[in-house]
Amino acid sequence: MRIATLMSYAAGFKTATDEIVELEKAGLDVAFVPEAYSFDAPTAMGYLAAKTNTVTIASGIIPIYTRTPTLLAMTAAGLDDLSDGRAMLGIGAGGPQVMEGFHGVPFNAPTARLREIIEICRKVWKREEKLVHDGKAYQIPLRQDKGTGLGVPLKLINHPVRNDIPITIASLGQKSVELTAEAADGWLPVFYLPSQAKNIWGDALARGKAKRDPNRAPLEIFSGGAVGIGEGLEHLRDMGRPQTALYVGGMGARGKNFYNDIFSKAGYQKEAAEIQDLYLSGKKEQAEAAIPKSFLDQTSLIGPEGFLRDQLAELKESGVTSLNVGFVGATRADRVSQCEQLRNIVDTL
Repeated sequence: MRIATLMSYAAGFKTATDEIVELEKAGLDVAFVPEAYSFDAPTAMGYLAAKTNTVTIASGIIPIYTRTPTLLAMTAAGLDDLSDGRAMLGIGAGGPQVMEGFHGVPFNAPTARLREIIEICRKVWKREEKLVHDGKAYQIPLRQDKGTGLGVPLKLINHPVRNDIPITIASLGQKSVELTAEAADGWLPVFYLPSQAKNIWGDALARGKAKRDPNRAPLEIFSGGAVGIGEGLEHLRDMGRPQTALYVGGMGARGKNFYNDIFSKAGYQKEAAEIQDLYLSGKKEQAEAAIPKSFLDQTSLIGPEGFLRDQLAELKESGVTSLNVGFVGATRADRVSQCEQLRNIVDTL
């Protein structure tokens, strides 16, 4: 199992990069660089490439509506060159609140767009021919009736380090998960409960896998949770309450919250509705308190080593191939120590 983490941007990218450098030495394999509506991810990824040696540098995630498919391909190729072949393009739809509210672009047809973006990126990286793509969402070159008519097919000037840079998709819905299993290299699910994963996504994954190119490596599935290894740390699982409440309760509106839907399908239908009602009513602390302890326990890697080994075995049995974790600890040294301990445990599985 590879070990991945989401680089924090709370203290700034320079400080966060310094920590990734230490985590790399402790056994970290993949650093996902977030974007949301903070600083852009590629800037930090380029900086991270200059400071690290072995860690895979992945966008986690770049929303597909904020760039053209060609620019996504160019960005990944540039980062792959700077990192000597350590880039991963992590993409996803994001949500209408940010796409329409912050970027001012319509949120529509996410799965169809993802499929075309994957196709376009791989055409750009291979450079076998000048780029031509005639899809429903994207037409390259732009059709003459939509512009000046002066567009001509082109190909990427520079040769990328790799002509098939890994693409990881953060997907939740049935159609997008099916596409991920069919065409992507990695999958970043959210609210992944090993005991419920098959019920929620099993059919979609199976349909996608049945259409997957047999020459492409098996899908890498990232999941895990917060990591804190030791006795008497169980109370730290409550640190997950604010973010869970934000996503289940505050991301979107009633009837249009993808995270709430997954939480409900995971066996918490009543709680999902209650958390959303509380959060949207401004009762954030009550919403956090309403998150079931069983959910926090199942999505956590906080506890004695035996607990971690049991959790890791369950994740692996459910299909998870790589860990996506966050390290608890008041200091950088504490978090690096947790990474070292996790690395030692994973290497003995």
